Amino acid sequence: MADSATPAATTVLLLNGPNLNLLGTRDPGQYGTETLADIERRVRSLGAELGVAVECAQSNHEGELVEHVHRAREMDGIVLNPGAFAHYSIALRDAIDAVDTPCVEVHISNVYAREPFRHTSVTAPVAAGYIAGCGPFGYELALRAVLSRIEERRTARG
Repeated sequence: MADSATPAATTVLLLNGPNLNLLGTRDPGQYGTETLADIERRVRSLGAELGVAVECAQSNHEGELVEHVHRAREMDGIVLNPGAFAHYSIALRDAIDAVDTPCVEVHISNVYAREPFRHTSVTAPVAAGYIAGCGPFGYELALRAVLSRIEERRTARG
């Protein structure tokens, strides 16, 4: 997406769920060695290049993630790595569904190459997009994807 296609007032929430605060030390073979702070810095930097403000949050608590999603009603989009909550959090699913804000779900690992319980996401069906298995770079792809969805919505609204 070209810089001029995204208004400077665009704000995206980068929201990470449980255990993602341990990136860099948690199972580096699966998740790599980049920390969550590294990923947030890269996504904020890309956002700045694209003229987009990126606000970052992380929580290990389901209700707190729901509150962040509710707060995102005032923003233009959400990039969400729900972590394990993707597989069973109906509360998080309902929050995503309830806000009129495009959300792109991202996972660092290829969940389909892992345990069978990870193959189902209850949050993905209400997300505007889904990216998995691209490592930390997936967050940058997710930012670009959510910006594309935002632009599509703005164009459709006229």
